[in-house]
Amino acid sequence: MPVPLLPPKQMHTWHWQTWEKLPYLTCSLLKQWKHGFFSSAFSPRSPAEIVAALQPEAQVYRVQQVHGNTVLTPSEIKKTADSLPHEEEQEPPRAPADGILTEQPQQAIWVCSADCTPVLIGDIQTGQTAAVHAGWRGTATRIVPKTIARFLDAGSSLQNLSVAMGPAITGEVYQVSETVAAEVGASIYSTDTPESTLAALRELPNPPILDDPQPGRVRLDVRRVNELQLEQLGISPEQIAIAPHCTFQEPELFFSYRRNKLKKVQWSGIVSF
Repeated sequence: MPVPLLPPKQMHTWHWQTWEKLPYLTCSLLKQWKHGFFSSAFSPRSPAEIVAALQPEAQVYRVQQVHGNTVLTPSEIKKTADSLPHEEEQEPPRAPADGILTEQPQQAIWVCSADCTPVLIGDIQTGQTAAVHAGWRGTATRIVPKTIARFLDAGSSLQNLSVAMGPAITGEVYQVSETVAAEVGASIYSTDTPESTLAALRELPNPPILDDPQPGRVRLDVRRVNELQLEQLGISPEQIAIAPHCTFQEPELFFSYRRNKLKKVQWSGIVSF
């Protein structure tokens, strides 16, 4: 089993677990919750099957991910899905969203990814959890801060939240256009022009924008942008963990759409208590 290499100043540890001899990743920051960032080895199993690795009795919830910033609760998922047209011979439609926030204990919530950032969040006081799919589009429209806002609306306090970002494509290899990078960067530092936004981002500590040899392109660290969004909300670095794994660079463990152009995903899930 590969041993994760922790980057400098990593405050939380990541551990490989196994279920039926298949590897999945957990984070010490979320030790109070049953959770996992599951490897590609679990494919093609669905959350309905994988939940047995966490809490077999938990009720499973997932959505139709659309690269947006909608966050739904299980009751909202059901209400939305019931309102969608449904052909009898087909599988029932899923509510379109990219984040799920639990309402009760023993709710297992899931998101899938294949380069985008899976984010699992827990409130240590209430046991409430959230699972978020944060691609560049969702990050640009601040889906993680929107999820935090829903926690606060439900009575949470910022200091009680723990946020773990799972394996995703790293900034050192994620090439995007300057236009995309500026759109994402504007979620934390907006200026009059895309060029000045990129220049300002480059001046930040551990900048989320890196140079690329191709004209009009840069490298974008989406997880770092999400981290900065959280810190702007008042969440401390000690409450945030980022997995030391890159989906693009570790083909033995993760699917990567950027690497293979295949629509294959790995799942991440967490159970409320």
